[in-house]
Amino acid sequence: MKLKRLAKWSAISIVCALGAWLFVSYWRSGNECDRNAAAQAPSMKAIRYCEYGSPEVVKLDEVEKPVPTDDQILLKVRAASLNALDAYMVRDNWVNRLIFGLRKPRDTRLGRDVAGQVEAVGKNITEFKPGDEVFGICRGSLAEYACAAGRALVIKPPGVTFAQAAAVPLAGLTALQGLRKGNIQAGQKVLINGATGGVGTFAVQIAKSFGAEVTAVCNTRNVDLVRSIGADHIIDYTKEDFTKGGQRYDMIFDNVANHSFFERRRVLKTNGICVLAGMGGAGVKQGQALGRISGNLFVACGLSSFTSQKFAQYMTKLSKPDLALLGDLMQAGKVKPVIERTYQLGEASEALRNFAAGHARGKIVITTGLESP
Repeated sequence: MKLKRLAKWSAISIVCALGAWLFVSYWRSGNECDRNAAAQAPSMKAIRYCEYGSPEVVKLDEVEKPVPTDDQILLKVRAASLNALDAYMVRDNWVNRLIFGLRKPRDTRLGRDVAGQVEAVGKNITEFKPGDEVFGICRGSLAEYACAAGRALVIKPPGVTFAQAAAVPLAGLTALQGLRKGNIQAGQKVLINGATGGVGTFAVQIAKSFGAEVTAVCNTRNVDLVRSIGADHIIDYTKEDFTKGGQRYDMIFDNVANHSFFERRRVLKTNGICVLAGMGGAGVKQGQALGRISGNLFVACGLSSFTSQKFAQYMTKLSKPDLALLGDLMQAGKVKPVIERTYQLGEASEALRNFAAGHARGKIVITTGLESP
């Protein structure tokens, strides 16, 4: 009896301690939005979100201009592009509050993809110099200036615009690394499910550059688009379900995860692989996204361990050599970023709202309006 009472009071103590921690953490969590950044010098314009909510919480504010550390590069941002992560971070849900801040987002910056000019370099940076035109990945790129690590940037190819370069990094890396995860080879039959979003349009073109025979799945309005970027075959999902067709594929690059394990197995060759690259983009709701994630991780990946057909999950990784390869593919004309629309920095809220609605054709790019010297 004493042991039972002890266990009971121990459990109550743990619950109370956890509750107290959550309460204190909630009220202590905040951000820098209340600071009078406009009075600080030097300053710049940047997009930030001080609260969770709809895209309307995204504002153009005057904030303090960043200063690079010894291992960083200060960029004059010329263009940035939106990714699903930007849309997810703004949403008000319990997952975001646990990850990004219970009461308010701790880090109010948005943007990862960037293209711009080197403004200044830290003392440990030897690869770049002021004036260099670069592209890559940078936290808080939806701003006039941002700081990036040297390992996250490469030289922008001549002839490639800042807007085109800014459209590439995360989506291009995701497509390239996912196709590699599937061990893509020349002559293989590859199906891209979700071929017209940011990742999908790159996947079609990169797969073609490897010599694959590519089938793109899209809706009616995007048939001409995927044909223009090199798809050999097109399946209009409003008229046909690719899992019920007679074709078999060496690889399915699945950006949507809207079919079951058994449906996708049906159209894979005996030793084929389905690369689980996404869950439907920024337009997918939280509950739907969690369902697709669990379906991929626990059902598809788990069950595939008992079959010759494999389902592979992966995480996109920052890779300087891969960024350089994407630059080379653009320079060679084998990859051309598909840009649905370009917005100005002050229109970021509208851009995010349109992006979060889903069904974007390629990438949405935001330019800062900063001219080159």
